[in-house]
Amino acid sequence: MNYAIVFRLLGYILMIEGTLLLLPAVTSLIYAEWAVMGVFLLTAAISGALGFALQTIKPRSKVFYMREGFAATALSWITISIMGAVPFVLTGCIPNPVDAMFETVSGFTTTGASILPAVEGLPNGILLWRSFTHWIGGMGVLVFLLSLLPLTGGSHVNLMKAESPGPQVDKLVPKVQSTAKILYGIYFALTVVELCFLLAGGMNVFDSLLTAFGTAGTGGFGFKNDSFAGFSPYIQWVVTVFMILFGVNFNAYFLLLLRRFRRAASSEEVRAYFAIILAAVAVITVNIRSLYGTFGEALRHAAFQVGSIITTTGFSSCDFDLWPTLSKEVLVLLMFVGACAGSTGGGIKVSRFLLLGKTLGKELKQALHPQVVAPVRMDGKLVNHETIRTTNVFLAAYIFIFAASFMLVSLDGFDMVTNFTSVAATLNNIGPGLNQVGPMMNFGAYSNFAKLVLIFDMLAGRLEIFPMLVLFLPDAWRRF
Repeated sequence: MNYAIVFRLLGYILMIEGTLLLLPAVTSLIYAEWAVMGVFLLTAAISGALGFALQTIKPRSKVFYMREGFAATALSWITISIMGAVPFVLTGCIPNPVDAMFETVSGFTTTGASILPAVEGLPNGILLWRSFTHWIGGMGVLVFLLSLLPLTGGSHVNLMKAESPGPQVDKLVPKVQSTAKILYGIYFALTVVELCFLLAGGMNVFDSLLTAFGTAGTGGFGFKNDSFAGFSPYIQWVVTVFMILFGVNFNAYFLLLLRRFRRAASSEEVRAYFAIILAAVAVITVNIRSLYGTFGEALRHAAFQVGSIITTTGFSSCDFDLWPTLSKEVLVLLMFVGACAGSTGGGIKVSRFLLLGKTLGKELKQALHPQVVAPVRMDGKLVNHETIRTTNVFLAAYIFIFAASFMLVSLDGFDMVTNFTSVAATLNNIGPGLNQVGPMMNFGAYSNFAKLVLIFDMLAGRLEIFPMLVLFLPDAWRRF
């Protein structure tokens, strides 16, 4: 393990976080929240000072491999979460450090699960920081670092592979830094476009910013106690559309910018993603039609919740815990499917399900005809054995973590549906579950131990499991 370069990267991350903490400080200044502003300035100063001290470490070698990529990624997310929780504790908004850590990890991992029973009484600076953590974590803090700093030496694509969601990460252009800039450029542009649509619908600037941050990062922290139930149908439709758009693989947007429309439209994952959404919306709309006055209203709520759950955003336009069993079962299944690889969404990812389905078909063909060669292809390209093996290992690790977490949180004595969906909601970075952790409830009733388990699940889900598991391997920490 090249410890020096890992610590140096942590230093850069803390310096960036210190800078980003100035935005909620300015917000507090605008709203004359002097004490809150002081807390953010103090936290920014501490983060910046620690970061400066760490980045002065000079590594003997600037080359790092997957072990450094995994370790730097996992430790970066843990570090920014610890520092990001400080304002919640010092302002007294969330005095319990474990609760503050839960809220912050939920923000950065774009989960949106909360321990707060009500949010409308929070200071504006805190509300902005909660939602801003979604936007920071949506595309990834290390991708942001790569877009800013011309790091030299080493294979920096290892950082992107360790942090970016999905079974594989491709460079859009030869240089990793250029790829990171393109990704963040698309991310920023889509955020601004959504912001304009929200403002056009009569939403004020502050609420529009919070909504855009939460939608772009597919996070889901609400700034109203009823989430989006109180907003106009126009606002709900805008949020629905952009939740779905941010769940698309960003490579498709890059191809659209290059005017390679046929190649963008030929993506099997993107087509499957939209097909799943259309099918789920149709089933739920028919199933809940009797609960609403018009077909249009039922369609709007069905589309909103399907878009919210499959993209793992976690916003709600109604209390879907009151829907018929079939609709709730569809939503629970969508929790596991998730969005596209290379998007800001969580879950197992549509591409992995496609690979698993194709692999199953291959095995069935070879079971009937052992001599037949049946290669697995995605978008017309041959999928190598390493990608299939990694997908299978990911699924095995996912099931193991899910089962272990389910048993551990069950020690708190809640019902099975609550425990099952709480793990599904955190490991898939969704936010709300059902029953005691439903859309109008929160995670505050769980014990500190259970919250720590769910914190691990949120980090593991956002980082595609392996970076968090690598931290527990002794071999990863041996010097070379």
